[in-house]
Amino acid sequence: MKLLIAIVQDKDANRLSNEFIDKNIRATRLSTTGGFLKSGNTTFMIGVEENRVDEVLEMIKAASHTRQQFMTPPVNLDAQLDNTSSYPVEVQVGGATVFVLPVDQFHQF
Repeated sequence: MKLLIAIVQDKDANRLSNEFIDKNIRATRLSTTGGFLKSGNTTFMIGVEENRVDEVLEMIKAASHTRQQFMTPPVNLDAQLDNTSSYPVEVQVGGATVFVLPVDQFHQF
């Protein structure tokens, strides 16, 4: 058995959650915040048999899209201000970060 910890952007979480339900994959959904933009994320904790890991990874990959977003960099008061310090920059967000961990024991009471 494996434990997958998948962090996806909130915009992709409902689609992925519905896909898990359709494929009879049990997942615990947690609201999380973090990352470069300190934006809302959803973390799924998924316990699956080892032979289903690739299937779940494909589902996560298909549901988690990258997209471009504009953000304004934080102002560093210690640095000398230049002309570009307050202009928004385009960054890539989304996608998924997935950790696959071995599970020594699994109990359901």
